[in-house]
Amino acid sequence: MLKPLHDYVVLEKVKEEEVTKSGIILTDKPKDQPSKGVVIAVGPGKSEDGKLVPIGLEAGQKVIYKKYSGTEVTEEKKDYLLIKAEDILAIIE
Repeated sequence: MLKPLHDYVVLEKVKEEEVTKSGIILTDKPKDQPSKGVVIAVGPGKSEDGKLVPIGLEAGQKVIYKKYSGTEVTEEKKDYLLIKAEDILAIIE
């Protein structure tokens, strides 16, 4: 399992399927990457002025992040996104 350092967060991308009103699932077509994910692991935080500032996220939370940010990583046949906490825009409740 990936254990992020500093102020990094490991996300699993949430794939969104497009469904028509009649219930037909559309196949993948060229479009923007999804910007929603689930937090898998959170680093200890960022060091500022000699103090550790923790990240306000927990594993299992759904979040919205900046498109095209982070580094894609494959671990144990699963794809993850390693992203800085500042690139996470919101928590979905």
